[in-house]
Amino acid sequence: MNSANLIHTILIVGGGSAGLELATSLGRKLGKPGIAKIVLLDASQTHIWKPLLHEVAAGTLDASEELEYMAQAYRNHFHFRLGKMQGLDREKQEISVSPTFNDAGEELIPQRTFHYDTLVMAVGSISNTFNVEGVDQQCMFLDKVSEAFKFQKHLVEACIKLHAQHEHNNERQLSIAIIGGGATGVELAAQLYEVARVLAIYDMDEGVDKVKITIIEASPRLLAALPENLSIATQKQLVKLGVELRLNRHVIKITDNSIETQDGEIIPADLKVWAAGIKAPEWFKDLDGLEINRINQLVVSQSLQTTDAKIFALGDCAACPWPGHKENVPPRAQAAHQQATTLHKTLVNRMNNKPAIDYLYRDYGSLVSLGKYSTVGNMMGNLMGTVTIGGFIARIVYLSLYTMHQAALFGYFKTGMLTLSNLFRSTINSRIKLH
Repeated sequence: MNSANLIHTILIVGGGSAGLELATSLGRKLGKPGIAKIVLLDASQTHIWKPLLHEVAAGTLDASEELEYMAQAYRNHFHFRLGKMQGLDREKQEISVSPTFNDAGEELIPQRTFHYDTLVMAVGSISNTFNVEGVDQQCMFLDKVSEAFKFQKHLVEACIKLHAQHEHNNERQLSIAIIGGGATGVELAAQLYEVARVLAIYDMDEGVDKVKITIIEASPRLLAALPENLSIATQKQLVKLGVELRLNRHVIKITDNSIETQDGEIIPADLKVWAAGIKAPEWFKDLDGLEINRINQLVVSQSLQTTDAKIFALGDCAACPWPGHKENVPPRAQAAHQQATTLHKTLVNRMNNKPAIDYLYRDYGSLVSLGKYSTVGNMMGNLMGTVTIGGFIARIVYLSLYTMHQAALFGYFKTGMLTLSNLFRSTINSRIKLH
């Protein structure tokens, strides 16, 4: 423990699913009795489970799913600080945080530094643009809640404009292109189809039927991480919904109104979403000598410890070994949840001078939701091996993953009450966000 502090400070940078779950559990275990001071830093004031961002972008997610960090911190005995980390000084054991500004550009919080005795990096990931020309300028992303809300606003405005044009006999089409055929791209496409159908119900049928959704994927099939039969089943369902698939297409350039592929094809697009891969943030390259891999992830040991014994990393920003496999632990919500549970035990042990616990990834399979239309996936277990599931059963399992996250934050009783509340609320609220 640093002699300048009366209490051991555990500083967690990043309030995604892993960081927030860890802060909550450590607050209850170490913060409440005063064994350690738990501090969570995030650039946003609210949290939404990242696998739900495609629903935020489509406007189909209930606003009640947004969680206030300050309220969560108060209820669970940790401290929340608003800000974005910009640097690390390992010798001083402190991080620097950039100033915070409001929408008008006024400085709300000046640049600061925070001390730590134990530092946990849990900032998640951002989109990997692979240096494709025009992506940063022309595409929207779904890395953060603010970006998902930004896309949703553009979507509603584009649909309103399209509806007005068709009322005046302008037969213009709205084209939406999603670059990347992984889980995010596929789930977003299905949600956008649902949005078009709901808008038609809300007396905006004129023109909305002219919305064209296209997925562009570099691989020969969608969902390359899933078994081929599930990939094919998903492709058939999307085609049935009217989603156009452009497979085996390498995007080389994005312009204001189109997407250019390596074979010379020009695909028109009004709204463009980039969902073609992930990496850790660029500023990870300057983390005072900590080892990173080619996509900027912090290299960690089996115990989630970096090359500095006082610094740990988990979630999408960590390159964690997966024994028996050539690749690292995949960037999935289930991995983040498991890592938060393991690191909680390690940090509690750390307070009692006990050894760290090795993290072992348990792959329970993959699930992809196509909204109300279908859910496909594969479940893995010691007794059954790999089992392909779909339809209602898969949808229930998919929702249970989110329930596990909520239970980690609120406990099982409150999670049950929230679920019932949302069911009742859905009967009176609009099916999509229209503003």
